[in-house]
Amino acid sequence: MSADQLICIVEVPKGSRNKYEYDPEHDAIKLDRFVSASVVYPADYGYIPNTLAPDGDMLDALVCVSEPTFPGCLVPAKPVALFRMADEKGDDDTVVCVPLEDPGWSGVERLDDLPQQLRLEIGHFFDVYKDLDPKRESEVKGWGDRDDALAAIEDAHKRYHAQR
Repeated sequence: MSADQLICIVEVPKGSRNKYEYDPEHDAIKLDRFVSASVVYPADYGYIPNTLAPDGDMLDALVCVSEPTFPGCLVPAKPVALFRMADEKGDDDTVVCVPLEDPGWSGVERLDDLPQQLRLEIGHFFDVYKDLDPKRESEVKGWGDRDDALAAIEDAHKRYHAQR
């Protein structure tokens, strides 16, 4: 796939309060925790394979879907924005994508094309989703455009390949 088309692997479906994570030791997705704040994921959440983010995990991805998928689902997608944030481990940016095969999202190419309400929901979710977990924290740092998302993906690919 080209730089503007990638595969995202879903860990958490849109609308869930269960936080699933890929477990490389078991090569499976496991239940990591329950989001104790009374909020749900505003889009499918997962990662971009063959990447390494600064926090040592794969680069996070949010995939805007019309209907939730399921943990482990591979979604061909295109990046449209970068959501900047940090957590207890440091910077933890998330690439916001839209699926290539969903006509409801086919016209979305960049940040300004994302519905304002969805952008507000994403910001709110990541601002409060760890509030009731005493050992976890999150800090919203704002939005980056499509070029910022592409740069984050490229950096994460380079970091991944340098570690191999």
